Amino acid sequence: MNDSPATVHIDGASRGNPGPAAIAFVLKRPGLPDVEHAETLGNTTNNVAEYTALVAALEKAVELGVPRLSVFSDSELLVKQMNGEYKVKNEDLRALYTEASALRRKLENVTLSHVRREQNKRADELCNIALDGQSKKNAPSPASNSAKPSSPAKAVGDDSVRQDGIACLASAANAWATHGLNTLPPEAVWEQLWFILEEGGVLKKRK
Repeated sequence: MNDSPATVHIDGASRGNPGPAAIAFVLKRPGLPDVEHAETLGNTTNNVAEYTALVAALEKAVELGVPRLSVFSDSELLVKQMNGEYKVKNEDLRALYTEASALRRKLENVTLSHVRREQNKRADELCNIALDGQSKKNAPSPASNSAKPSSPAKAVGDDSVRQDGIACLASAANAWATHGLNTLPPEAVWEQLWFILEEGGVLKKRK
């Protein structure tokens, strides 16, 4: 019997943030076929989409009787909130966080880890396939080519994003003051801060 945990890569995406959104997950179980799922959500934010993907993946794991699960996400905000490193200040996320936490407790063991986007490639592809299909269905006919230009991206994030950014920098400053730069390289701090700004919709996600 293979005691290795099942793994699931999750992704949520929103074009416009908020805008048309989709979720996807790729669940792998030792010795069994992969389970892939993708669906559109309508208009919402990146963060809501990421959490919805987590909830959907955990629901499937519970349904399939998966005992142990390793979850991988390119949303550092989601991973750190689910691991108790960041507080969930955004009201839109609180209900999803609570639902995901309840589902997590139905499994013997669930770990959540952050990965780079390139390590989450298949889930990201499935999200984009779902969004591309939605875009084609909603595309205007050639006769009506008078669509308004898209709105510019937001220049600032909300209070929760600013607070997460401040917490990130404060934690880094404390580590540097206590242990020196060698224990926490500046580039790692800026990478973490970049992800916070991406997830909050301040910066566009890197491809």
